[in-house]
Amino acid sequence: MSVLTVEGVWKNFHGHHVLRGVDLEVRSHEVVCLIGASGSGKSTLLRCVNLLETVDDGAIFLEKQEITDPRVDVDDVRKRIGTVFQAYNLFPHMNVLANITLAPRQVHGVAKEQAERQAMELLERFGLADRARAYPDQLSGGQQQRVAIVRAMATQPKLLLLDEVTSALDPALVVEVLGVIRELKQAGMTMILTTHEMSFCRDIADTVCFLDGGVLVEKGPPEQIFTAPRHPRTREFLSSVLESGRFGVSGGGGPVPA
Repeated sequence: MSVLTVEGVWKNFHGHHVLRGVDLEVRSHEVVCLIGASGSGKSTLLRCVNLLETVDDGAIFLEKQEITDPRVDVDDVRKRIGTVFQAYNLFPHMNVLANITLAPRQVHGVAKEQAERQAMELLERFGLADRARAYPDQLSGGQQQRVAIVRAMATQPKLLLLDEVTSALDPALVVEVLGVIRELKQAGMTMILTTHEMSFCRDIADTVCFLDGGVLVEKGPPEQIFTAPRHPRTREFLSSVLESGRFGVSGGGGPVPA
């Protein structure tokens, strides 16, 4: 079953086309990785999906509902989509438990006791139960990002968007965050993520999409994209990543451009 369908989406900023007719389908329990150089449109696509940006043309459907219809209830849509950015965006004056339970209580109307019980279950699941009463400035960067992911999961979203969630972390902290994402995949979470961690992308993705200049140039299973890319621009991008030594910290070997 399709959770998300993107049909011919265009986005323009000040006369510059950031997205050019993007088509994408994400099925239930699927993990889609968006790769490409900075400025290729990856983050803009995620921002269009969670309605932080309006599209100039095309349509986006969440569980068959057109969420780009101007009459749609944006708050209702965002209840079904969890988003985690590279900046943790935790409220500094709230402890971990309060950060996680805020949206379930105030947006979804969950009782305090139930929200805290569910939050503690998630914190236990991701090895953070002992940090429930800590404040963000008492946590490492990796712990803060893991809390941000737990906070997004606390609303039980249908779709989770992860935008370069490891880019602000020291290499030593990247592995613990990638471990959380891998556990979510094993649990069947539907996800779209942008990442520069190519080995991790190859390891976790069901579908890899390469964007270049706002165009979805090529998509396919990770083995095909990383070992036998069909488009010259995909091969060029992966070759540059391999030559720069930026292939990542997790997963199998590097790409073998055709």
